[in-house]
Amino acid sequence: MTNIILLGPPGAGKGTQARRLVEERGLVQLSTGDMLREAKDSGTEMGKIVADVMARGDLVTDEIVIGLIEEKLDVAKAGGFIFDGFPRTLAQADALGALLARKSETLDAVIEMRVDDAALVERISGRFTCGACGEVYHDTTKPTKVEGTCDECGSNDLKRRADDNAESLRQRLMEYYKKTSPLIGYYYHAGDLSTVDGLAAIEDVAKSIAAVLDR
Repeated sequence: MTNIILLGPPGAGKGTQARRLVEERGLVQLSTGDMLREAKDSGTEMGKIVADVMARGDLVTDEIVIGLIEEKLDVAKAGGFIFDGFPRTLAQADALGALLARKSETLDAVIEMRVDDAALVERISGRFTCGACGEVYHDTTKPTKVEGTCDECGSNDLKRRADDNAESLRQRLMEYYKKTSPLIGYYYHAGDLSTVDGLAAIEDVAKSIAAVLDR
């Protein structure tokens, strides 16, 4: 099994590369948001806890997220896992490390997708996504072949995030640098960190990630 974390600021392309790894290597993408939504509707004991917390409008605790990840590690059959959206803080990194140790699992790679902030703002402000299949497009670098229609699934449900603009992105970047970027030093000193150019072409980024995982 190959367990990995993709690190990088909003818009670095983590989701695009995660989907490729799912398709090409049989990994399971553990998305915090997806797990919470799934748990809320599951009717399990953990799901009832999540539903209650979300109904009150409270933040889901790290302990709950770790519990959901543990459930997935126990039941999902995969060639490994991609931890998506977790950890975001040093405390969460410690908790994830402890969980993997309990399960006799290893963290095989932490890949930082490094980007230039100014170039990232330009990338994000032109980004839009297919609401049906999740394919990501860009006004200049990756437009759809037919305007208004997804190349992959033919859907016309193309949308832009309300916060995909320069001002919102700068706020999200600041949040990332305050809370999540310390993980780069954390995993570097643990000997797990590798860095790739997140602003390279999608295929080139995929090749760089493959080189890390195959070495």
